[in-house]
Amino acid sequence: MNKYIEVKGARVNNLKNIDVKIPQGDFVAITGVSGSGKSSLAFDTLYAEGQRRYVESLSAYARQFLGRMSKPEVDFIKGLPPAIAIEQKVIARNPRSTVGTSTEIYEYLRLLYARIGRTYSPVSGEEVKHHSVEDVIERVKTYPEGTKFCILSPLHVVEGRSQEAQLEMEMQEGYSRIYVNGEFIRIEDWLEEHPVNEADKQQKDKKKPSDEKEKAEIYLVIDRMSVEKSKDAISRLTDSCETAFYEGDGTLRLMILPAKLSYTFSTRFEADGIRFEEPNDNMFSFNSPLGACPTCEGFGSVIGIDEKLVIPDSGLSVYDGCVQCWHGDKMEAWKEEFCRRAAQDDFPIFKPYFELSKQEKECLWKGLPSDRKKDIHDRVCIDSFFQMVKENQYKIQYRVMMSRYRGKTVCPECRGTRLKKEASWVKIGGRAITDLVDMPIAELKQWFDKLQLTEHEKDVSKRLITEITHRLQFLLDVGLGYLTLNRQSNTLSGGESQRINLTTSLGSSLVGSLYILDEPSIGLHSRDTDRLIHVLKELQALGNTVVVVEHDEEIMRAADYLIDVGPDAGRLGGEIVFQGKVSDIKRIDPTGKDKEGNAESKKLLSEYPKSHTIQYLTGTEMIPTPTSRRPWNMAIELKGARMNNLKGINVRFPLNVLTVVTGVSGSG
Repeated sequence: MNKYIEVKGARVNNLKNIDVKIPQGDFVAITGVSGSGKSSLAFDTLYAEGQRRYVESLSAYARQFLGRMSKPEVDFIKGLPPAIAIEQKVIARNPRSTVGTSTEIYEYLRLLYARIGRTYSPVSGEEVKHHSVEDVIERVKTYPEGTKFCILSPLHVVEGRSQEAQLEMEMQEGYSRIYVNGEFIRIEDWLEEHPVNEADKQQKDKKKPSDEKEKAEIYLVIDRMSVEKSKDAISRLTDSCETAFYEGDGTLRLMILPAKLSYTFSTRFEADGIRFEEPNDNMFSFNSPLGACPTCEGFGSVIGIDEKLVIPDSGLSVYDGCVQCWHGDKMEAWKEEFCRRAAQDDFPIFKPYFELSKQEKECLWKGLPSDRKKDIHDRVCIDSFFQMVKENQYKIQYRVMMSRYRGKTVCPECRGTRLKKEASWVKIGGRAITDLVDMPIAELKQWFDKLQLTEHEKDVSKRLITEITHRLQFLLDVGLGYLTLNRQSNTLSGGESQRINLTTSLGSSLVGSLYILDEPSIGLHSRDTDRLIHVLKELQALGNTVVVVEHDEEIMRAADYLIDVGPDAGRLGGEIVFQGKVSDIKRIDPTGKDKEGNAESKKLLSEYPKSHTIQYLTGTEMIPTPTSRRPWNMAIELKGARMNNLKGINVRFPLNVLTVVTGVSGSG
């Protein structure tokens, strides 16, 4: 295997027949001024040839779907491994694509909830689970030896047959007692009091309507025993429980005597009269009709009344006219009536909209507490206003008004979670999957670190949790801890999208590949750049060659090998003005001398006099700090800025001077 990727005679774009040797398995930085030919070498030559060779290796049938890829203008490239390019652009255009699906973390979360998720009833909050014979035996063992109990099974009446006819059938099968109305009675005695109608016998197979309320709840007595720990007793109890579950269509009742304390067990997945769907991976997929919210079909948003269009200026109060649709001579009456009624409910009509609590906003949209019991047509609120507009849409002016305020809004059914409500009933550690995807990644990583599981759950989920936590850590390492897994991929910046693709590549653990990245440090604070370097080193440690097109000094110094393209842009570029080890550059001081007295470094510098990058890295060239600053008097002043995560800040931007806004990535 070649130790170098050897490029001979590259002439793509402005490259001037250059020859380059890139060490395999190293972290390589390609530098140079903008337009010098860095991307032409990295993407249009190395990556393009790697892709072309891959396509050429496929069958003729497969190639017809991929199209013909032209060969880059180069004499030859030797030792080129499979190439993967991670560019500075947003690739995802699908509105279903999220940070969770792009990094594959959501796929692992789905499997995790399907494997160890516990379903809780929305009625009682109790856990829903299957019962088995072992559950009944464990319950019996909690009582002292000698305690009497009986195993009961609800009478399952075949369709078209009366209770009495069914009991006669059960008696023929060997059952002799029933439990009804709080008492144990022999079946014979019950049938004497409730004789079987001859018509029932003749119409067994016909559906017969009957009044269920008049029927008593009857249980078959399957067995009567006392608590014993012997093997024979346990064996008998096991057989009785299996029979009871069979006869009762999955339901069994354990009754402790003489107190008649009873416990109900069911092999069906149900509780509080609701039959629940057992957790499975499709249940948590918004791309599957089995898991997607039926209202928004898994998109998380629907076309409705857009709050931002109705309330364009949240700094205004209701009295000052924050509700845009209540402007004008005719519609002003809605605002006046709301303000009049608001006095009865102490609604703050003079408070700015952004300061209103969630309950107060609901009063404005849904109706005041004193109006809640009224029909929507009698309420005065934003929803009732648009209900009126909707009913008058046969008039052109109302159709125009409705269209003015319609836009993408959060789905009212799933609240933007994209999943049907049943998915939120399944929880791990008290949290549903819909809660996890709305957490910032930094907070989600902490939650997984503190997650307490049983030994069985740990065994089942060990591999899944390892994959999830590793990928979350990768996202933190590249400075994306502020994102949520539910964030749409097409709303990310180019830098964020590239770093997410980098995380996906790390998670896939490919080895022996060539990774080419386009300025991954864009938009990163110095604090986050160190983390990014650590991630790139990890990618290299897997056995890959990492090539980075970069301008950032920290990344240049962290690289193993540096290739500088230049000296200038366009026709004045396209040459290799430096290539060598970064360790050699580090030894050179601003005077051009080697700090360790090594003559090789000085010789290296003299061979490449055109490299601006080397001159800046060694300190022979630098950007001077101005001795004086331009004075200013006027400024743009912002008060109470609340966009996205800004917390009502006040800030001034001086006019006629250069102002720099700094902070860590995602700070606002």
